[in-house]
Amino acid sequence: MSEVIKIIDATKDIIRYEKYLYKCLSPMPFRKYRNREKYLKFAIQKGLHKKILLFNGTAVGQIEYAPADSSAYPIFGDKIIVMNCIWVLRKAKGHNFGKLLFNEMLKDAREATGIATIALENHWSPWFKKKHMEMFGFRAIDMIQVRHKRKHTDRCFKIYLMWLPLSNNKVVPQWDKKKMLMGFDFCVAHPLYRPKFIEKEDNIMELC
Repeated sequence: MSEVIKIIDATKDIIRYEKYLYKCLSPMPFRKYRNREKYLKFAIQKGLHKKILLFNGTAVGQIEYAPADSSAYPIFGDKIIVMNCIWVLRKAKGHNFGKLLFNEMLKDAREATGIATIALENHWSPWFKKKHMEMFGFRAIDMIQVRHKRKHTDRCFKIYLMWLPLSNNKVVPQWDKKKMLMGFDFCVAHPLYRPKFIEKEDNIMELC
């Protein structure tokens, strides 16, 4: 049997692919949760894309990205795309699925001056590693060193602002470092997830 690769945009058929908009590829059971629903309602109408790679009918990879004004991160810039995440399951490594997903984003970024995202170094999570982002061509243009206030509190790690220019425009994106310290609630599987019980004014991270 020949191997079948298919990439779908879950934001183009919300009813049919709703589980991919909420469940991600994490082993958590599917459930709709308020903060994710709030983000999707805001961002989809402004250009959010979430594309899922199906390999022989099974979801094994995903990429999520949006214009800066509807990004999940406090990253700013004119005519830039912000990548919220890219993820390929370990069992599907070795097929260049990450590159296929990344190229899908590039197709939608033809009018953009570049793509921005974040990367982590010395964090305990296997996702968002700086070296992986560099493999896609990103370079670090700024950094903060932080520690989590509730997990592994004795461990400092770095958060990088990563940039991939797509034009000769010399302007680079900016980010709000103070908001970065708050963490994110748009995805429960994110390494910098902010749980619901944390007060709105509290940060989950502090400078290290």
